[in-house]
Amino acid sequence: MSAHRRLEMTGSGLLRADRKSAKWRHLWGDGAASLVKPAVLMVDVDGVVVRHPDPSGWSACIEDDLGIQRLALQARFFKPCWDDIIHGRAALRDRLAPALAEIAPHVSCDQLISYWFEGDAHLDEALLVQLAEVRGAGVPLHLATVQEHERASYLWNTLRLRDRFDDMHYAAQLGVSKPSQDFYAAVEQRVGLPASAIAFIDDTEKNVEAARVRGWRAALWTPGATLSSLIPELNH
Repeated sequence: MSAHRRLEMTGSGLLRADRKSAKWRHLWGDGAASLVKPAVLMVDVDGVVVRHPDPSGWSACIEDDLGIQRLALQARFFKPCWDDIIHGRAALRDRLAPALAEIAPHVSCDQLISYWFEGDAHLDEALLVQLAEVRGAGVPLHLATVQEHERASYLWNTLRLRDRFDDMHYAAQLGVSKPSQDFYAAVEQRVGLPASAIAFIDDTEKNVEAARVRGWRAALWTPGATLSSLIPELNH
């Protein structure tokens, strides 16, 4: 929901929204003695906004469901091709089609991509509620994630994360990925903000540490964490 649309809310709905966002306004602070309010909160996707219930991820049952051996897919597609795809140097289907022709000729690119994207679309609704409160308190939410172009579009449009976040910055778009310092620098350039104005949560320690080295106020997201426990850490 845009800021304009939020302002158009009236009656009890607006009062509820105000109550929910009040604690975040308190945490971000209005005065010099309070915590400094960031200009934007960057949020990782996989492991944070999207959390698969099976530790093995979307491909846990792929052999039973599609007749594709996980190890074969890893060896023929992900290991030799993924770096080029994730950094925007190659299209997903251009590399996936010949791999499938070799290891699973009975499965089309469309079949596998649909199985993959739909199977890796478990949104953490509890976190999204918390993030909405932060957004309601005036802090824009951006996704900062390692994705190729097709899944980035799926996340933004099909899963409609565009309704919950204000922008997305991803590896194939930028040509670099976390934890490279170039990733964080490219995001800063896109948003036109200094590192010190950016807060960030991610579930991978090396990504968080790299962001901190860059100057971002970054915190490690862990299962069961709450934003109320992480937000003060972002200012340390």
